Amino acid sequence: MASLYTQQGKNIRKTWLLMTAFFLMVIAIGYFIAWYLQEPGLLYVAVAFSVMMNITAYWFSDKIALAATGAKEADPNEFRELHRIVENLAITAGLPKPRVYVINDPAPNAFAAGRNPEHAVVSVTTGLLSILDRSELEGVIAHELSHIGNRDILVMTVAVVLAGFISVIADLFLRMTFWGGGRDRDNKGNALIMILGLVGVILAPIAAQLIQLAISRKREFLADASGALLTRYPDALASALQKISSYDAPMQRASHATAHLFISNPFGAGAQGGKFIAKLFSTHPPVGERVTALMGMRGKV
Repeated sequence: MASLYTQQGKNIRKTWLLMTAFFLMVIAIGYFIAWYLQEPGLLYVAVAFSVMMNITAYWFSDKIALAATGAKEADPNEFRELHRIVENLAITAGLPKPRVYVINDPAPNAFAAGRNPEHAVVSVTTGLLSILDRSELEGVIAHELSHIGNRDILVMTVAVVLAGFISVIADLFLRMTFWGGGRDRDNKGNALIMILGLVGVILAPIAAQLIQLAISRKREFLADASGALLTRYPDALASALQKISSYDAPMQRASHATAHLFISNPFGAGAQGGKFIAKLFSTHPPVGERVTALMGMRGKV
């Protein structure tokens, strides 16, 4: 029978397989563009640029996330209980205490960011603090600390940047193709390669977006499992998720660029689609599936 630990291992392996698919996609697009424009050096430029963008985004991920969401550092006196919960759970998880931030927003939500455990931040909204009891809040904080401990920040930063990079280079290439240039298309073999390459470039941004969203959803299941393991009380996180997902209004500064960071979709309950297409293009798995998975951990943690 699959256990909590085997599920974690399976999710980690699947995530790195998806990340490998990202890099192969970058290389394939770079190779085709280099072939089409008869510039072999473009392949190396594409790979080098994607790596550079990942390093840059990873290094400043916490500052970008905090600025985008309007988070402010939580005063240790005003938010003493929040600081205490974060510190106690960080000690239990064997992690340095992350910096604690609060977002002045009635929509209940939370996120973690940072390039590594030593430079991590945890941020919660005022709405989250107002509707959750202590055990539920501990469940949410444990979930966010699990993102830090599982190195999800690195994986998600790489995924977001590569997805954006693939979309940009595909768009640039299509614009260049529209205005002319490139190889001689009279040769039938070259023409076939060109057609297949063009189809690939057109579909690549869609595939990249789906891979990014798939990674994000797997990260949420893994963080739920790890958080339940940390608190030994999966019911609390399940209850917190149900309360958070029942809030209809979106966050005041909801953004597609940072949506994957939050514990729940920041666009509100109206965006929590359960149908196939809505699920496919969502940054988060349906709350019902997450709650069911957590309830299945009763007696196992």
